[in-house]
Amino acid sequence: MAAQQLTTASAPTDIYGGDEVSALVLDAGYCHTRAGFAGEDVPKSILPSFYGSLKDASQLQGARDIFGDECLLPHADFEVKNYMSRADSVVEDWDAASKMWEHMLIKRLQPEKETHPSKNGLNDPADENGDVNMEDVENQENQEKPLAESPLLMTEAPWNAGKAREKAIEIAMESWDVPAFWLTRTPVCAAFAAGKASALVVDVGGACTSITAVHDGLILKRSVQKSPVGGLWLSAQIRSMWNSSEPKLDPMPTFMVESKTPVDAGAPAQARVRKFDFDISPSFRAYEDERLLTEFKESVVEVWRGPGRYSNPGNEELVKTQPGRVFEMPDGSNQMWREQRYRVSEGMWDETAALPTNEADTITKAQTIPELIKSCLNSVDVDLRPQLLANIVVTGGASLVNGFNDRLNNELMAMYPGMRIKLHAAGLTTERRFGAWIGGSILASLGTFHQMWISKKEYEENGAGIVEKRCK
Repeated sequence: MAAQQLTTASAPTDIYGGDEVSALVLDAGYCHTRAGFAGEDVPKSILPSFYGSLKDASQLQGARDIFGDECLLPHADFEVKNYMSRADSVVEDWDAASKMWEHMLIKRLQPEKETHPSKNGLNDPADENGDVNMEDVENQENQEKPLAESPLLMTEAPWNAGKAREKAIEIAMESWDVPAFWLTRTPVCAAFAAGKASALVVDVGGACTSITAVHDGLILKRSVQKSPVGGLWLSAQIRSMWNSSEPKLDPMPTFMVESKTPVDAGAPAQARVRKFDFDISPSFRAYEDERLLTEFKESVVEVWRGPGRYSNPGNEELVKTQPGRVFEMPDGSNQMWREQRYRVSEGMWDETAALPTNEADTITKAQTIPELIKSCLNSVDVDLRPQLLANIVVTGGASLVNGFNDRLNNELMAMYPGMRIKLHAAGLTTERRFGAWIGGSILASLGTFHQMWISKKEYEENGAGIVEKRCK
C-alpha cells in the first residue's frame, strides 16, 4: 500500500520546513566575524572580532562596547578587546560575543520594522483617568523578537567544547527566539564551499592553522591538528625582521601620521606626528600595528615556492638577483625588500628557519604545516588517505600569501611520492577568506537541509543538550 501523504495540518511541526527560508549564517573567527543570508555568495556584514570598550560613567558596568571598523578610532579611556581566545579561536567572553552577534544579525542585517499605527498603543481608548493602558503597549513590544522568523546556522571550530555549543544554542533560542538552529564545523563548511563531501581541509587563519580530515560531511575527530602558525604568527615574524634590520625599523601606524613628505628609498622619514590630548591605550596601538603588518603581508611577503627548502645552498643568492618589492610605511619612509620577504614565511614549513621571537611565538617541528598534514593523515584509515590527498581544500586568509599553494604542493609531492595530489584553492580572495561562511550559506539554502534544523519545539522538549546529540 502506498504511503499516505500527510496533509499540511497533520504534518509534523517539529521539522522546520518550507521553501522560502530566509536563514542567517554566522561565522565567527579570531580576526573577523562574518554574517549574511543563506544562498548569497558573500557575507553582507564583515566586522573585526575586535571591539572597542569606552569608559562611560552613565553605564552600569562603567564601560560601553562599540562594534565595527568605523568605531575603532583613537579616544580617551578606550580599550580594544577581542571576544575570542587567541590560543583556540573559540569564544571567551560570551557577553561581548552575544552583543556583537546581535549587532550584526539584527542591526546590520534586519531593516527596522515600522509598527502599524493601530498597534503602537497610542490609538487605544484611554481609561477614565485619561491614561493609555501601558500593559498592552508592553505586551505588543514583547510579542515578536527580530529574529523570530529567521533560522540561524552558526559555524564553530572542530575542537569547540560541549559547554560552548550549548551556550550558543541557548543564546539563539532564548535571547533571539530563532525558530530553528544548526551548528556546523568550519572544515565541513570549507569542504562544501569547494563542492566536496570528503576532503583534507587546510585552514590557515589569523590565530591558528588547522588541518582536518572530512569524510562524508563529518569531521574525523582524531584527525584534527592545530598549530599557532597563522596570520598573527607571521606578523610576529615580520616584527622580528624589522627589529633586526639595519637600521632598526620602528614603524608608526597610520593614525599617528598627520602629514608626510615623499623621500628616497632608505632615507629617513619626514613626517609630522599627530598629537593627542589623551594617552593612546597599548591595546589600540597593538590593533593599529597589526593593520600595518597585514598590509605588509599582503603586498611584500612571499613563500619560497621550492623545490627544496629556502635555506638550501644557492637559493638566497638566486633571490638577490631577482627584483624585490618596495613598501612605503605610513610615515613616508620606504625601502626595497628582497630575500628578507622569503625568510619571514619560511618558518611555516621549516621550524629551523623561523626568525627569533618571544617564547609564546616559538614553534616546534610538529607545528609546521607539512608535519601537521603528516600527523593528520597518519591518524586516519590507510584506505582513506589517497582520497584525502586527491581532495585537499586550502582556505583561510593567511593562505593567500604569495606562493603558498605552490610550496604546499611541492612539500606534499616530496612527502608522498607516487600519490595523486590535487589542491583545491579558490582563485578569488573573497572565496578563500570566507570559505567557511560560503559553505554554511550553501548548506542552509539546500532544500534537503530543511529536515536537519533543530526546531524551537525540539529545543524546548530536550534542552540545550540536543545540540550535542544532533550536530555531530
